[in-house]
Amino acid sequence: MAGKVAVIGAGLMGSGIAQVAAAAGWDVVLRDVTDEALTRGTDAIRASYDKFVAKGTMEAAEAEAALGRIGTTTDLDAAAEADLVVEAVFERLDVKHELFRTLDSLVREDAVLASNTSAIPITKIAAATSRPERVVGVHFFSPVPMMRLVELVRGYKTSDETLATARRFAESLGKTCIVVNRDVAGFVTTRLISALVVEATKLYESGVATAEDIDLACKLGFGHAMGPLATADLTGVDILLHATGNIYTESQDEKFAPPELMRRMVDAGDIGRKSGQGFYTY
Repeated sequence: MAGKVAVIGAGLMGSGIAQVAAAAGWDVVLRDVTDEALTRGTDAIRASYDKFVAKGTMEAAEAEAALGRIGTTTDLDAAAEADLVVEAVFERLDVKHELFRTLDSLVREDAVLASNTSAIPITKIAAATSRPERVVGVHFFSPVPMMRLVELVRGYKTSDETLATARRFAESLGKTCIVVNRDVAGFVTTRLISALVVEATKLYESGVATAEDIDLACKLGFGHAMGPLATADLTGVDILLHATGNIYTESQDEKFAPPELMRRMVDAGDIGRKSGQGFYTY
């Protein structure tokens, strides 16, 4: 099902989505607001392809061809001819509203507008457009080239055709999909990991057990590949704080109320692997 996809946002998620789409034969335009962000994104894509080539899971010629299918731009007008647009910008509703409002006036009538949001209801994002039936959640997981799951989220007005197009896109990238039929904040996966991270943080904060032992309990007791506190460090404590805050605001469910420790860690800049310090030191 290859065609043309525009990926808006060249950060960790956006560059990963562009990488797997190009490798699957899609023509990709990657857009961000600065040339520096685009350079970081394409450097990350190139480095990732190089790793696959070194491991023998991708031919060097395939990697070069995939890189050749990725164009970069700071001009949002480049999304005008895309079959599908995937938004991967900061997790704030006002930022997404502004973007989707602009995209609504730019893209073709038959284009699908997808958001990679992990926690904001798709219905709220779609409300900024005149085509809510063409808006859908396509939630990838990090690191995108390695994680097989994609969470497809149906907004209140998302059409069956739009959901089917999103599924074909995700499956063309080799991903396995689950469908979220009711557009609740946090969907399925972010609600599950948020509840686990919140409780793990409370146990650690109150001195019940060390971070290492809490994570070990989840790995050996439940078969998790990674414990919740290590997952928070990998994802970014700031990202998870924002996600849990969004879910709590929407649901008023106390189990999603962000613990004080998470707030203080973010205030101090201890946000995980990307800062060198989170629940663990890197």
